Amino acid sequence: MRCLRFGARLVSGYLYNPDQEIAGVSSLGSTHAWAEVYVPGAGWITFDPTNRSVGGFNLIPVAVARDIRQTSPVAGSFEGPVDAFLGMSAEVLVTLLTSR
Repeated sequence: MRCLRFGARLVSGYLYNPDQEIAGVSSLGSTHAWAEVYVPGAGWITFDPTNRSVGGFNLIPVAVARDIRQTSPVAGSFEGPVDAFLGMSAEVLVTLLTSR
């Protein structure tokens, strides 16, 4: 999109999958990344090529950047014996907020 002189950025966050119908997601939510393109007069338009969708009703943004290296949710390293690392897991819980 930048080659066509449109503004473009990467968004990192969560994919909310309440119907559990989205391919590649086996739970209510997961970490996810997508693109946004700036269209004059319309603003930032969400484009999710993984799920072939436009618009982000089920996307929860956490970080926005020009370069993918700037949106890493976890960074670091581990040094030690191979059997010292037993694993890692993450769970996404989406809660509806109601206004008062």
